[in-house]
Amino acid sequence: MKSPLPVRNGVNATRVRVPAEGPWATAMDYILEKFGHVDSAGIVERFERGEVRALDGEIVTPTTPLNEHMFIWYYRELPEEVRLPVEISILHQDENLVVVDKPHFLPTTPGGMYVQESALVRLRVLLDLPDLVPIHRLDRMTAGVLLFSANPETRGKYQLLFEKRRIEKTYRAVAPVREDLELPLVIRSRMIKSRTYLLAQEVEGEPNAETRIELMDTRVDTTSGQTLGLYDLQPHTGKTHQLRVHLAAQGIGILNDSFYPILFDQAPDDYTKPLQLLAHSISFTDPLTREPVKYSSKLELSEFPNHQ
Repeated sequence: MKSPLPVRNGVNATRVRVPAEGPWATAMDYILEKFGHVDSAGIVERFERGEVRALDGEIVTPTTPLNEHMFIWYYRELPEEVRLPVEISILHQDENLVVVDKPHFLPTTPGGMYVQESALVRLRVLLDLPDLVPIHRLDRMTAGVLLFSANPETRGKYQLLFEKRRIEKTYRAVAPVREDLELPLVIRSRMIKSRTYLLAQEVEGEPNAETRIELMDTRVDTTSGQTLGLYDLQPHTGKTHQLRVHLAAQGIGILNDSFYPILFDQAPDDYTKPLQLLAHSISFTDPLTREPVKYSSKLELSEFPNHQ
């Protein structure tokens, strides 16, 4: 369902489904009851300025009856955001794909308190590409290679690569070393994540998540005396927090992970201690050129600098 309103300042218009019946005489009455606690005056102003639209582009006015349109679109009034002290690097750009190095702490897409401060909105504004959309996602705390589609006409071909698991990904992580753990090791488990629960969990049942773990290098931390390892991780599935859960389950939780194996209280971001997890490379056969391609991160993990 294509929005009748264009992307503005890198942000999509908000779509709202309007009920066919209820105690509201107009669509504006419904929106005010649903969202008026946030900005009631601003909502009325947007209706009065003709900035609320139906699917066919028709203006939804303050007097438009409740049941005249099933969906309406309008722009949210966004609070000013403090710019995060991290930057995106462009690894590759053509008419179809934009490949970037996403830094730690920057979310892939808008959500919660981060809207303009997301990789998607930053890139739409920076590159003047309002149709840009992510083909896959990285957690806010994970850095590394991230692919965006710049062309709606070819987008489906690249999305299909991920759906059919025709993508090879490698990650790098820093975590403690267990001398008794035989590596390389393939972990298979069943993982679930509820929309209402912050953490992913391993449960009994048919495996739906698989990760290959290999130890690449080690060093002794001079402060703690702990032996740390640089791990190569190859996920063959893409479950939420899969790598973090699988390493934590082996007793080698990723350094600076505030979720696994122990959930810490929410605290302000500490930019000196990023999660030591990096999406290092993505490779696949390009569906348009039929040529093999590989995109590799130029970032490094701070606990293993100068190690590619």
